[in-house]
Amino acid sequence: MPESSEKQTGREKPGMSSCSSFLASRFPFPVFFILLISSFLFLATVVEAENPSPYAIESLSGRTAPDFTLNDLDGKPISLSSYKGKVVILTFWATWCPPCKEELQSLNKLYNMLQSRGLVVLAVSSDRSLSTAKEFMTENRLSYPVLFDEKLTVSRDTYKAFMVPTTFVIDRRGTIFRKHFGEQDWTRPALIREIETLL
Repeated sequence: MPESSEKQTGREKPGMSSCSSFLASRFPFPVFFILLISSFLFLATVVEAENPSPYAIESLSGRTAPDFTLNDLDGKPISLSSYKGKVVILTFWATWCPPCKEELQSLNKLYNMLQSRGLVVLAVSSDRSLSTAKEFMTENRLSYPVLFDEKLTVSRDTYKAFMVPTTFVIDRRGTIFRKHFGEQDWTRPALIREIETLL
């Protein structure tokens, strides 16, 4: 079960104190109180939409991996279902994430090692800029498809990825076999064995 922690700094968020003072000076207490609570509820809704709960992802464990279709960096649509019957490593990453770069390279080595045995790797970029993702790929050549998910409809909404990198291992039946959070070295013997047992 993934854990989340929040460091308490003891400091208010910038702007919150001045905003409360502004409202309090212009509205009677009951109205001010309602406005203040409504503001916090709105902010909570926005945060929830942008950052899935670390526990939401657990609902996917042992279930059929949700199908999706995304374009690769050249605009070609690729669907997860097109790899039915194969073992798929599905990783969510971003160019601004240094650990992602290291993991993508180790995944590339694993892919080159096991591709002939039916391994598929799909790397889904959550960058907002296609040109940024393309520039990254120019500097970091990868052998497997890289898909573009600028609206986060797959990474955040469908797969509940609350951090990058987040990686799913999907077996030949299309079932989510395992999830990995944070950078993994896919050249480690234990991870190689994990994949080989599924092939």
